Amino acid sequence: MRASPLLTLFCFFSLTCNAQWVKPLSKPVSYEWAHAGWDGNSGRLDIGTDTTSVIFIGDVMMHIAQIEKARSVRGYEFDSYFKNISSLLQSADIAVANMEFTLAGKPYSGYPAFSAPESYPDYAVKGGVDVFLTANNHILDKGKEGAERTMSHYRRMEAANEIKYTGCYIDSADFEKRYPLIIRHGGMVIALINFTYGTNLSVPGEFPKVSRMRHDEISEAIQRAKDSKADFIIALPHWGTEYVLTHSPLQKALADRMIGEGVDAVIGTHPHVVQDTSFKNGVPVAYSLGNAISNMSAPNTRLEMAVRLRMTKDFLGRTKMLSPEIVFLWCSLPGRLCDDFTVIQVKDFIAKRALWRDPSDYDNMVKTYARVREATGIID
Repeated sequence: MRASPLLTLFCFFSLTCNAQWVKPLSKPVSYEWAHAGWDGNSGRLDIGTDTTSVIFIGDVMMHIAQIEKARSVRGYEFDSYFKNISSLLQSADIAVANMEFTLAGKPYSGYPAFSAPESYPDYAVKGGVDVFLTANNHILDKGKEGAERTMSHYRRMEAANEIKYTGCYIDSADFEKRYPLIIRHGGMVIALINFTYGTNLSVPGEFPKVSRMRHDEISEAIQRAKDSKADFIIALPHWGTEYVLTHSPLQKALADRMIGEGVDAVIGTHPHVVQDTSFKNGVPVAYSLGNAISNMSAPNTRLEMAVRLRMTKDFLGRTKMLSPEIVFLWCSLPGRLCDDFTVIQVKDFIAKRALWRDPSDYDNMVKTYARVREATGIID
């Protein structure tokens, strides 16, 4: 993991894809995210206080058009994907992404049963991702062997000190080790609890096991986090109704329950669009981050939200969450901004329509950005 005591400023990146790297009209609960810090000090830190920042992005997907576009004489290359947000990801101490595919081997495939090239997660790491979430509805798309092959690849990456991962487990020892996933950084202990509402396919037997949206297992994971002396517990559910910009009653009920049991933040994925945010007893809830990168083009599916949480711990061991930060991102498809798929920070490209090869994609970004902010009440 990266160790940087200070948050860096967001910066502009080169637009070359082959290089190495509107204000809302309403004021719903999401208004609090921008204007009501939990401690009321607007992020001021005291001397002797350690700070750890964790940034979260949404669904990292691999559709067949992405596979075909990535094919080259050298294999499968994805340099452009994270190039324009790598500085954002690397500015946090820890970057977390939902990896919504398997590494089940050839033939590679997209929806409805994903199997990505083995090089894909390496490019995510190169772009700045540190933690892979695997509890999602597609992790068993290629059955038992596909899940085991995927976890085997991630274990090798973990052994090389490239990543940590959670969500899918090979055996009971693996489950105990990773649910919750305990991360130690900068004198802090952070617990990540990743689970899914379900999977599209099932496998016989108990393992490989995917952590599910079961109250008893979630409660037990929260308790294990407390037993591990976690300073902060972050729930990472894969849940909600696809393509809907607001959370469901079920999402709210589960979020409220987890907060009541002691989680310090709830950051969700799955609906493929950004959903609204809220606070509950000072705990931030981002119901859905949306897609990070995909070939989806349905309304609102190319706008994503990155959320940064900043956590502090002073020399007396007192902990505190600072106000969360939101950055809207846009997934540009091949031929729109550049030759390939790439993710950009929306605010970096506002009023830069001339940079687009296809200016209608810029117009789409601006309209989607305004529409989603109005529907969700999110202020970034």
